[in-house]
Amino acid sequence: LLAVAAGGRGSPAGEQESPPGSRFVCTSLPLDAAGAGCPLPPVPMQGGALPPEEELKATVLQLRETVLQQKETIGSQREAIRELTGKLSRCEGADGKSAAGAWKNEVGKGKDTMGDLPRDPAQVIEQLSRTMQTLKDRLESLEHQLRANVSQAALPGELREMLQRRLGDLERQLLSKVAELEDEKSLLHNESSAHRQKTETALNALLERVSELEKGNSAFKSPDEFKVSLPLRTNYLYGKVKKTLPELYAFTVCLWLRSSASPGIGTPFSYAVPGQANEIVLIEWGNNPIELLINDKVAQLPLFISDGKWHHICITWTTRDGMWEAFQDGEKLGTGENLAPWHPIKPGGVLILGQEQDTVGGRFDATQAFVGEMSQFNIWDRVLKAEDIMNIANCSINMPGNIIPWVDNNVDVFGGATKWPVETCEERLLDL
Repeated sequence: LLAVAAGGRGSPAGEQESPPGSRFVCTSLPLDAAGAGCPLPPVPMQGGALPPEEELKATVLQLRETVLQQKETIGSQREAIRELTGKLSRCEGADGKSAAGAWKNEVGKGKDTMGDLPRDPAQVIEQLSRTMQTLKDRLESLEHQLRANVSQAALPGELREMLQRRLGDLERQLLSKVAELEDEKSLLHNESSAHRQKTETALNALLERVSELEKGNSAFKSPDEFKVSLPLRTNYLYGKVKKTLPELYAFTVCLWLRSSASPGIGTPFSYAVPGQANEIVLIEWGNNPIELLINDKVAQLPLFISDGKWHHICITWTTRDGMWEAFQDGEKLGTGENLAPWHPIKPGGVLILGQEQDTVGGRFDATQAFVGEMSQFNIWDRVLKAEDIMNIANCSINMPGNIIPWVDNNVDVFGGATKWPVETCEERLLDL
């Protein structure tokens, strides 16, 4: 900055107009002295006693006042710059370099103080403009921050409560899902353990069975490899099949027999239903031939099995025209028709091995009892093909009945009848 004094007439500095011929002395001022002419408002200390919103509001107001003061200062400084520029031009233009040199010698004693002055006053204006723009940017930033804080502070309490409830619900759902996953994991572990234990049990049973076979153990080789022994002709030795028959329009009955009584083998099996004790009966009584009774209707079968050897017997029947067939050891020995034609076999009856029933499940007659052994008693709900019957008799296939299969847990024995392990085909070879 420059301080200008008029020489010769004692005109005060800053005079707008001077008479012609007057001289001006230009003196440079130190930079720290410039602050006295441009005082800045003091910035209050940020205390912790006020809330952040109030502090921000106070800061914004102070900055606005500072900007206004800066604008006023810039206006006054522009006027001063223009005035100083005019006077400097007059100082330099009076007598050229000599005047400037004289002024330098008089005031500065040879020291070039003009080098401290800006050569272009526009630079000062540009610098002040940049300062003002910086202050404006700071003001806008503070206003944005203030609006954001005020918006956050003005958040309705209901909205906050709703958000908290929502977060609580989500947390509970998450905990519930975690608990479900833990339960599923525990269940899966238990199921896996049970399955592993079951598998180990089955493997142990198989190993024991293999050991028994290797040692030649006489225990049952499979659930169907057993026989029922009825050693006496009484009215209290018998076997009972646990399962009953459904309504049938055709059937095939096959079994292995070895009779040790004469005359007549007695009754290998009988099926009785309420109102009809002779629904299905196979019987050889006294010197009569073997008979098949269906609904108390009789057909004589050309079978001969009283020689004390194992024989395979199969009987087929269909309600259509009452057609029947009789097989012994795989060969068809007889056929006929008109045996209870169009009569369906009634369901829900009792199936007895070794006795003939006069009432459902009882009133046995010792003279009609079967004496001997039997095995592989199976019933199908259809007429088997002749080749299937031949294969069963030859022991080339294992074909359990789909209605009544020969399994150990399906047959109970009473009155002294017994069950023994047997392989019928092997015993049959011993009879040959």
